[in-house]
Amino acid sequence: MYFEYGETELAYLRSKDQRLAEVIDRVGHVEREVDPDLFAAVVHHIVGQQISTRAQATIWQRMRDGLGAVNAETVLAAGVPALQAFGMTFRKAEYITDFAERVQSGAFDLDAVWRMSDEDAIRALSGLKGVGVWTAEMILLFCMQRPNILSFDDLAIQRGLRMVYHHRKITRQLFEKYRRRFSPYCSVASLYLWAVAGGAIPEMRDWRPKGTSKPKAITHAKARTADCQPKAKGGKR
Repeated sequence: MYFEYGETELAYLRSKDQRLAEVIDRVGHVEREVDPDLFAAVVHHIVGQQISTRAQATIWQRMRDGLGAVNAETVLAAGVPALQAFGMTFRKAEYITDFAERVQSGAFDLDAVWRMSDEDAIRALSGLKGVGVWTAEMILLFCMQRPNILSFDDLAIQRGLRMVYHHRKITRQLFEKYRRRFSPYCSVASLYLWAVAGGAIPEMRDWRPKGTSKPKAITHAKARTADCQPKAKGGKR
């Protein structure tokens, strides 16, 4: 299953921004996988924090092979030591177990999150141990398919904005200008900014001043763009 969008979203973004329109036409339709299982998505994102996408995929496959279904019952039945044995840290195993306990006890209502506004859902998810605002935003986009997510904390999004619009630095004020421009389809704009940041248009370069030190997290942020490359043009998926 891929993030769903089509001509309605693309036509709107093209009408609002000429440079983004050119990017859309060059890149074509972007296929980005989503996971509609909210519990599994939270666990998957906790597993993937501060590691490469390849390492995340390896650990996730071990979990699926070892647990079968990834849900509160199987996580709690396994316990922290078994979760660690899949390759994650003790702290991540504790975070995941705590999340499973809260879901099973009813302290965290997964169904209620689906009914919340973006702001309330981000607040609820980021209240979980091991889940920050950026992780919550990614869950809204890649699990819940919310249409209007553009993350200031995502370094690849900032890189994509610099590359498309020739900015040396993305300030919060500048970021908010683009968020307003792309709304209510910020999520689709995010897909194209990730694609650009990942090298989908080879001649585009990063306008960050030379000699500026890169944040340590940029490697992880860039790795997340690897599976956001264009695969096929087409309509809504």
